[in-house]
Amino acid sequence: MWLHANCSLEFNIPEETSFILMLRPRSGSQQWVGREQYVLSPSVPATEFTDPYGNLCQRLIAPPGPFLIRTAVDVEVAEGCDTAPGAPFTEVQHLPDSTIPFLLPSRYCESDRFTDLAAQITADAEPGYDQCVAIVDYIRDTTVYAPGLGNDIISACEANQRSHAVCRDMAHIGIACCRALSIPARMIVGYLETLDPMDLHAWFEAYIDGRWYTFDPTQDNADGGRIAIAYGRDAADVAIYTQFGIPVELQSMEINITRIDGPPVYT
Repeated sequence: MWLHANCSLEFNIPEETSFILMLRPRSGSQQWVGREQYVLSPSVPATEFTDPYGNLCQRLIAPPGPFLIRTAVDVEVAEGCDTAPGAPFTEVQHLPDSTIPFLLPSRYCESDRFTDLAAQITADAEPGYDQCVAIVDYIRDTTVYAPGLGNDIISACEANQRSHAVCRDMAHIGIACCRALSIPARMIVGYLETLDPMDLHAWFEAYIDGRWYTFDPTQDNADGGRIAIAYGRDAADVAIYTQFGIPVELQSMEINITRIDGPPVYT
């Protein structure tokens, strides 16, 4: 299935401001980027680098005044997430080196403080995929998904004490619980075709039986195409924009996702 997604960010810049952006999805095992567009208005020089997690990051200096960033992508993705009930737990000594950073506590996922809770939640589940399902069920049973509720980033511990949370916070709880069980888990920010209301979205992936699987406590099923933009340990690693200096005002953000008939055609 092919999806077309576009993102528009409009800022009011008080003075020259340095930005790091993370708005370009990359091709990988679960998605293929067929075409993309990236427009800065006014046009300014930008450079690109790849961060430690493989994300494509853009550096630029925005001039004073209105500043618009507009991106558009056509991406081939699956129509839903793969599931694997019963897939077995992988012992730490057999994990690929690349997954090790996603086993450790991080700023917003204090997995060392979730050892008892994670064991409690998954007591009746087989080690591996079924443990992750039990964790997602716990989050859905104890936390109401409330999109747009909070702008401040909070940790898994804080989120677990509240009855309502945004997608980012629910992903933090899931990641912390998985890592407490020695299951590598990472945060994803991207687009979800079926999201309502439409926005950028966050979910998590867990490494089980030799591959990454998607888990999303905000959704009742695995339907809908997803375009991953950024991967990281938690929200600190996957901000779509980071600015330095005097705070700037994000005046508007618009996200649109539609299905398209097939790959881009070039003439």
